[in-house]
Amino acid sequence: MLKDAVQEVRVFAPATVANVACGYDVLGFAIDAPGDEVVVRHSPKPGLRITAITGDGGKLPKDPEKNTAGVAALDLLRHLGMTDRGIEMEIHKKMPFGSGLGSSAASAVAGAYAVNRLIGEPLTKKQLLPFAMAGEASADGAWHADNVAPCLLGGIVFIRSNDELDVAQLQPPANLWAAVVHPDIEILTKVAREILPAEIPLVNATQQIGNLGGLLCGIIQEDYGLISRSIHDVIAEPRRQKLIPEFYKAKRAAMAAGALGFSISGAGPSVFALCEGEETARKVGEAVSKVFSSVPLGNQIHVSRINPHGVHVIDEKSPA
Repeated sequence: MLKDAVQEVRVFAPATVANVACGYDVLGFAIDAPGDEVVVRHSPKPGLRITAITGDGGKLPKDPEKNTAGVAALDLLRHLGMTDRGIEMEIHKKMPFGSGLGSSAASAVAGAYAVNRLIGEPLTKKQLLPFAMAGEASADGAWHADNVAPCLLGGIVFIRSNDELDVAQLQPPANLWAAVVHPDIEILTKVAREILPAEIPLVNATQQIGNLGGLLCGIIQEDYGLISRSIHDVIAEPRRQKLIPEFYKAKRAAMAAGALGFSISGAGPSVFALCEGEETARKVGEAVSKVFSSVPLGNQIHVSRINPHGVHVIDEKSPA
C-alpha cells in the first residue's frame, strides 16, 4: 500500500488547441487559460464518488462511470488494483462545452492526475496518458490524443500514433504566442467530424503532409517564417469553416494584424492564431473579436504563451 502523500489535492488542467491547422488529430498545444479544476480527497467510504460538479449547468452526471473525470480516475485505480480506496471528487468546469478547447480532455486529465497525486504519484505524467484518454473517449467515442496529451504534458505535442499513444513533446520557440477567440456558439465534435470527407485527393494529402513537416521544423528551428508558411489546413478547415460565422473575414483580420497563421481550434467554434510576440497576439485577438462582435456574436479572447507545464497542482492539504 502506498503511503498517502496528501489528504486533499486541487489541480488545474488547461485548455488546448488541437490540430493546429495542418496536424489533424496528431498535433496540439496547451494554453494558460481557461481550464478545469478537480479536487480529490480521501474518504472513509470505499470507492470513488463524485460529490459536487459546478459550472456545468447540471449537464454532467455524478456517476463516475459516466463522467470523463470519473472514468479516467477509475481506469487508473483499476490498473493499480486500488478500486476500494475511498476517494471523493469535485469537478469545477471553467470552460464551455463544445468550444473546441478540449473541455472533455481537461476534465479527464484532471481526474487522472489528481487521483494519482493523492495516492502518492505511483505513475509519471506520461504513464497517465492512456487513463486520461479513456476518460475523454467516454465522452465523444474518439481516440485521439491531440487535446489530452498537451493538456497532460504541456507544450506542443506531436502524436506519431494515436493507437499506440506514441507522443513527442516539442519545445516551443521562446516568443511564440497564441491568440484564441471563442465565439458564443457550440459545435459538437461529432457534427464537425461528420462533414469531413471519407477520402482525400492525393494532391491535398501531399500538401498537408508538407505543411505539417514544415510546421514541426519551424517550431524546432524557431523559424517564424517557416511556421507562418506552414499553418495551412487544406482538409478540415475548408469544410468546417461554414459552421463558424464570418470565419474567413476573421482570418483576414488576424493576418492583417500580424498573425503568423490562423485556423480552427479542434472542431471549433474557437479559432486561434499563432503570433510572434505578446503585443501582436493581443492585436490579433482584438481584431478577430471585433469581427465576431459585428455579427453580433459574443466572444472571449485568451492570449497566452504556449503553456509548458500542462496539468498541475494548485493547492494541497497534508494529512492531519
